[in-house]
Amino acid sequence: MTARRLLKAGEAIREVVSMAILTELRDPRVKNVTVLGVEVAPDMREAKVIVSVMGNKTQQSTSLRGLQNAAGFLQAKIADRIDTRYTPRLTFVLDDGIKKSLAVSQILEQIAAERAADERVKSGREDEDRDEENREDAEIVADDEATEDAEEGLDAEEASREFGDTDASNGESKPRTD
Repeated sequence: MTARRLLKAGEAIREVVSMAILTELRDPRVKNVTVLGVEVAPDMREAKVIVSVMGNKTQQSTSLRGLQNAAGFLQAKIADRIDTRYTPRLTFVLDDGIKKSLAVSQILEQIAAERAADERVKSGREDEDRDEENREDAEIVADDEATEDAEEGLDAEEASREFGDTDASNGESKPRTD
């Protein structure tokens, strides 16, 4: 059988099995079951039904045993709704993909929390370094301003003597003699 036909048959079986589990199966052991997919053998004599069960290990194994016991009932439902030469024999397999994805997401959240803590520690150090740099800059600016004030004072006296505009001692204007 072609791959496309196998995929279509698998999808049809998945729909029939999932609806039968949801609406028609009365086994109290089968709870919180999600049919994720169906893998059909090329000869259509066997089908592996991949299921996910929410709950702990004991609930998962109990639901899986209930599904295995209800396999004949589910095969009859498949035979009623899907017209094929052979009705596939169903086997149920528990999918660990969801459990693994939850574990991966927990690990990623833990890594993100560690990085955030590292950034807070790093930024705390950077804040301390910035405060120290700001204090050093303030001291340098104060020294520069004192030096500039001293230089400006000398420059004003030199400029007044050179141009004769003001008297440096009392700040009065002198007439220019050019």
